[in-house]
Amino acid sequence: MLSVENLYKSYGDHVLFEDVGFKINPREKVGLVGRNGHGKTTLFDMICGFTSPDAGNIRVPKNYRLGYVTQKIDFQAATVLEEGMRGLGAQAAGEHWQVEKILAGLGFSVDDMHRSPFGFSGGYQVRLNLARTLVSQPDCLMLDEPTNYLDITSIRWIKGFLRSWPGELLLITHDRSFMDDMVTHVLGIVRKNVRKIAGDTGKYYARIAQDEEIHEKTRKNQERRKKEVERFITRFRAKARLANLVQSRMKTLEKMTQTEKLAHYKTLEFRFNEAPFTGKYMLHAQNLGFSYEKGKNAENPLISDFSINIAAGDRVCIIGKNGAGKTTLLKLLAGSLTPDSGKIAYHPNLATGIFEQTNIASLVDSRTVEEEILYANPDMGRQAARNICGAMMFEGDSALKKISVLSGGEKCRVMLGKLLAAPASLLLLDEPTNHFDMESSDALLAALDTFSGGVVMVTHNEMFLHAIAERLVVFSENAIDVFEGSYREFLDSGGWGDEEASPDAKVKEAENDPGDRFSIKDYKRMRSALISEKNRSLKPVREDLESLEARIVEKEQKLEHLNEAMQEAADGGDNGRIREISVQIHDCQEIIDEAFSKMEFLEAQQTEREAAFDRQLEALEARRPF
Repeated sequence: MLSVENLYKSYGDHVLFEDVGFKINPREKVGLVGRNGHGKTTLFDMICGFTSPDAGNIRVPKNYRLGYVTQKIDFQAATVLEEGMRGLGAQAAGEHWQVEKILAGLGFSVDDMHRSPFGFSGGYQVRLNLARTLVSQPDCLMLDEPTNYLDITSIRWIKGFLRSWPGELLLITHDRSFMDDMVTHVLGIVRKNVRKIAGDTGKYYARIAQDEEIHEKTRKNQERRKKEVERFITRFRAKARLANLVQSRMKTLEKMTQTEKLAHYKTLEFRFNEAPFTGKYMLHAQNLGFSYEKGKNAENPLISDFSINIAAGDRVCIIGKNGAGKTTLLKLLAGSLTPDSGKIAYHPNLATGIFEQTNIASLVDSRTVEEEILYANPDMGRQAARNICGAMMFEGDSALKKISVLSGGEKCRVMLGKLLAAPASLLLLDEPTNHFDMESSDALLAALDTFSGGVVMVTHNEMFLHAIAERLVVFSENAIDVFEGSYREFLDSGGWGDEEASPDAKVKEAENDPGDRFSIKDYKRMRSALISEKNRSLKPVREDLESLEARIVEKEQKLEHLNEAMQEAADGGDNGRIREISVQIHDCQEIIDEAFSKMEFLEAQQTEREAAFDRQLEALEARRPF
């Protein structure tokens, strides 16, 4: 079990963590989430021992091994297989089959395993580092963006590998579907602290939203009560007869606690600038062929005899292994590459918007964010450019930042901003979620959902594929096929040929393990019973909360009338009436205070009960037949 206690970390005046504590218990798979710049990687590095906290402790049991993947290349063996075998422990030193299995899953062919590790691209070298870590069988596996540089088949393989991982896992990834398929808990960095919640990211963000809603409601209630007391003191301070009562209220005011207002976090929120399009088809591609090797060396072209029609409003996703030609096909459709054979006919009114990862290199370091947006559309006014900067979270002076000082994620937002600068009826997107955090990926998904034009996108992100794809261009072994259907239909039809290809695989798993699973009928019955029990359990708490809210509103209205009556009695010098109203004000305020205390207790009880039922539903979901 890994334990973090009273952790504090800052960089100058910027505090990342204050009094942070949590545990990773045996067999837990924990997803670490948080906004960019809020300290995910710093916390990760501190646990790995790369960085030291300013205060607090990170306790790792004796002989407990952490396994992490570094971006640093430090190969010492002659071949890929031998380099991977460096990760094997002494007892398994000769079991090269374990290494071969993992290398194959990560996209290395049999021939690749006997090549020098230095002969591969940077992406494959990082994969080799990952393979070496996986075979080392640590107690806790630490993975920071493991899907970077992986194609979709490798991502699906590592997903299956990590599901069966017997030890602990701490995972950072911007791919929400990958994390949700993997983790048992989510650990979130929020407002300089951490919150650990059982379940997936959906449960985590729902719980955080609920907690912040309760926090804000409590703050407003405290603020309202404070203003009532201050109003009373101001109104009756000059009345000698009420001196004791005013003094009592002043003491009450001093004792009042004030909950701070939560800082507002800016999130990426935008819509694509749509160009009108009235035709049926946007482009026709016929018998396309292309190879980077020309002449005699072009015997095996990257793309051969490929045809497709893109209609208005189409949602086409291009999928397949790295190096198969996905980005090349997108460039051909965009017109930035010329095919060796075949032709592409575009509708004369078509306006395309292109997002390519390689285009990040085209950003000019000496320009500001605002200038880059303006260069994308010379007809755009400065205010319009500033509006796009704001939508991309470069507000105010941030729009004047030089490109040279931006992070990878910020540069991607600049590229996205340039895409928004000119109207488009067809979007051609190459891996747009790379370098985006979860919140930014969600915003992009929402913007694509509201875009009425056509979309052609290269992606390995299965959440996007499930949400967007209506047609697929599939790069498989030595072939490019157009699949007319959704990604779910593609998987159900055989898909990638892996264990997740069809629900039949899950049915077979249930048959092989009847002790842990049951029929879909039993699952639905048990789930329905749990939800009904949850509603029955929470109903009286919700009714009590509503009753208390109504009671508070009623008594606060009465208190307002009593304060007015007190003013009249004080003005008339009616001492008997003043004493009578004072008692009523005191009793009314006590009822309000008591109601607020009960509300806080009930809200905590409601949260606790909901969490308990969510855990039961999560456990039931894990045993779902299919």
